Amino acid sequence: MINKKILFITPPYHCGVVEVAGRWIPLTFVYLAGAVRRGGFEPVIYDAMTKRHGFDEIRKRIEDESPAVVVLTAITSTYLDALEVLKVAKEVNSDIVTIIGGVHPSFMYEEVLENDCVDYVGREEGEETLLELLVCLEAGGDLAEVKGVAFRKAGEVCATKLRPFVENLDELDTAWDLLEWDEYTYFVVPDSRLGSISTSRGCDHDCTFCSQQKFWHQQWRARSPENVIGEIEHLNSEYGVNVFLIADEYPTQDAARWEAILDLIIEKDMGIYLLMETRPEDIVRDKNILSKYKKAGVIHIYIGVEATDQETLDLIKKDASVQTGIEAIQLIREYGMMTETSFILGFPHETKETIARTLELSKVYNPDFAHYLALAPWPYADMYADLEPYVVDKDYRKYNLIDPVIKPENMSCKEIDWAIINCYRSFYMGKLKEVLGMKDPFMKKYMLHSMKLIMNSSFIVDKMGSLGDIPPHVKEALSKIGSGGR
Repeated sequence: MINKKILFITPPYHCGVVEVAGRWIPLTFVYLAGAVRRGGFEPVIYDAMTKRHGFDEIRKRIEDESPAVVVLTAITSTYLDALEVLKVAKEVNSDIVTIIGGVHPSFMYEEVLENDCVDYVGREEGEETLLELLVCLEAGGDLAEVKGVAFRKAGEVCATKLRPFVENLDELDTAWDLLEWDEYTYFVVPDSRLGSISTSRGCDHDCTFCSQQKFWHQQWRARSPENVIGEIEHLNSEYGVNVFLIADEYPTQDAARWEAILDLIIEKDMGIYLLMETRPEDIVRDKNILSKYKKAGVIHIYIGVEATDQETLDLIKKDASVQTGIEAIQLIREYGMMTETSFILGFPHETKETIARTLELSKVYNPDFAHYLALAPWPYADMYADLEPYVVDKDYRKYNLIDPVIKPENMSCKEIDWAIINCYRSFYMGKLKEVLGMKDPFMKKYMLHSMKLIMNSSFIVDKMGSLGDIPPHVKEALSKIGSGGR
């Protein structure tokens, strides 16, 4: 392999959920590019998703870069568009080596390798696997010796042993300089530069609908507080990042470590904002140090509630209580931080009555931001066998938590669609009066701007259009929130 250029491409998939609030960096590629550069290769990161480039533009970029290897990662909803990118790469030059990794390919590698446009699948954690695979290909070595890959050999799918996880996350290389930083912003904070950091990997819980606990084998590993703060300082001073998404599934698992991170951020006093996710029981655990969250710059916390009744929480093995979720949201708001959570609709047992109850109880939780999501049956999730009889659409692009692909026993998919829209309408119309009465000007402006983004976002507007005429009360909600409620 004389040509050492490795082109990392994000698939041009858009469903409107994640992109409502900002333009997010492809953090996975920052780590993968850092790893291959350490091995003497020449990585290039092309964020086609953020640029909103289509396949024609992607084709042109591949032609211009003339890479030896094209690498993509995919979750279930982005998988088909990722395949299309790899197909384009092969059309540009059949000698280009194509590699795909991520959650969906890791578990569904046999299905993935049915496609001739895919040469290799990287399974699970990718940094060491990708580098070793590239070195092996360059040297003409034995692929069977590379852990964590799958490929075709003599028409059969071969999968090597899985690779042990990286023991010391502090030692991983990064390639922050390869990002086009002007692309990334958090829409709610004016003139922001949005970055993302990973302080830990994995989660030790076993929620049955979640892909992450399977991907990480219910293991949790963490970087040292000093290493995390060093990275935050570097991104802030070198690239002007002032809003950080903490991308971990579970950053607060180790209470002492998490408090040390907060203390170091407070000590450095960089004037940054932090967006994060954690579990409600950790917020309740940390109620005596939530002032440190606020002082460190945490402005927005997502907590995974998922359901409003204990029966459903137990069904999905959420390992949480309704009361804990309510208490956590109250505590976060008490300390002047934004709360966000989601509620899953469309379980096989769902009825109009259960959805009405979920909506009313979501108002009892009263987060600042609520999302009402359609249950997605990941084909590798623990609960898939139970859901499969109810799956009515196998188009992976719709496995995005927005489009219902499961038909409950007593409802149609269209009824679930309308229920989602009605939940958004009802919740945010009720929330509007509360927001207009907020005393904190930052929180009030943050909420109004965010509500406008949510209610005018493509995933809601397009969904309503696809369902037919928009009811007058929904039009009224959109117009009021769209104008800031004035």
